[in-house]
Amino acid sequence: MIAPGSMSKPYSLAGLRLGWIVGPTRLLAEVATHRDYNTISVGRVDDLLACVALENKDKILARAHRITRTNLAVLDEWVTGRDDITYVRPASGTTALLRYNAPIGSCEFCTRLLDETGVMFTPGAAFDIEHTVRIGFADDTATLRTGLELVGQFLDRLAQD
Repeated sequence: MIAPGSMSKPYSLAGLRLGWIVGPTRLLAEVATHRDYNTISVGRVDDLLACVALENKDKILARAHRITRTNLAVLDEWVTGRDDITYVRPASGTTALLRYNAPIGSCEFCTRLLDETGVMFTPGAAFDIEHTVRIGFADDTATLRTGLELVGQFLDRLAQD
């Protein structure tokens, strides 16, 4: 078993590239060797910010949990209210893969969605799962609601074409 972790998503420190990995000793030796070619050490500012976050982990993680649980409920309500979107509701995390019913590929879907609405998804083609898009739902709730409304309007227009 391999278990990676990071400061990015759970601690709201997306710009920091700090993390850890737990796994078999042999694998960890290979990872450490590879890391030495890429990073060698963590920057002092990154290290300081990570320390401050860890000293305040209870507050930070409670905030993150509150945001993701609230926004997952918003996303779930939106998905279940549409006939043209399905998904497997995530048990945790900050992203979901949405399957859509429209006669265009995911790259075209995402490009048009961005051009027409300003909403950005990752095309499922990037994961070899066509007719899906990846949504991040850890933003503020008002932004999520507005984005989902715009996506719904976009899907409605596609259905009329």
